[in-house]
Amino acid sequence: MWLRRTALGAMVVPLAVLVFRDAPVRLVAPETTTAKPEAPPAAAPRPTIVSRAAWHADESLVKEHATYTGAVNAVFVHHTNHTNQYDCADAPRMLRAMEEDHVSGEGWDDIGYNFVVDRCGTIYEGRAGGVGRSVRGAHATGFNAHSVGIAALGNFGPGVPVPLALIEGIAKVGAWKLRRGIDPMGTVRMVSTNDESLYERGEVVRLHAVSGHRDTYQTSCPGEELYAQLPAIREEMARLREPRA
Repeated sequence: MWLRRTALGAMVVPLAVLVFRDAPVRLVAPETTTAKPEAPPAAAPRPTIVSRAAWHADESLVKEHATYTGAVNAVFVHHTNHTNQYDCADAPRMLRAMEEDHVSGEGWDDIGYNFVVDRCGTIYEGRAGGVGRSVRGAHATGFNAHSVGIAALGNFGPGVPVPLALIEGIAKVGAWKLRRGIDPMGTVRMVSTNDESLYERGEVVRLHAVSGHRDTYQTSCPGEELYAQLPAIREEMARLREPRA
């Protein structure tokens, strides 16, 4: 098939390494802009999203204004490699620590993912710029434009069960963000903008509309078990986007 992926063995390493090695640097493409484009009509209802203000993001850390791309053509699913043994009430604290590490540790402008979903299914706003806008993230080297990065808070390597609430949360925000007219069960045409991805810069590829990070980058992300749940996420997204009577 047209999907190329590199399977990496699961490794146990310190959290400080795990959280960030899967997250590529931010690349500004020619088609991006700092002007806020009008949001196109959504194909699914907007889910409840915990805002940055509500989880107390440190806006003083943000180095630059958000950049915007066109409508979202693909959803990339990630995991953050945090421990799974957290209380969901601690998710805001974990997000603040992740923001600090993404900016101060990795040197990025802001948190890399557009959205983060905890194991209870709660959806959090990640990167700043407006949840209803096509904000360019720093989550998929070569494919940050026209895509949305949704990260599962936790580590879903071999043998780690994926909570149903987490699957549903990812599907809800993915169904809402994916451009109207794109089938979550289908594929999309995308162009790589970075040779550090699995594809050369300028290479045209066909990807699942809902892909895992490993489909475009040499990584084990989003973990074997969450990757295996992508078909279920696609199906749930398609159901949520069905026309209402």
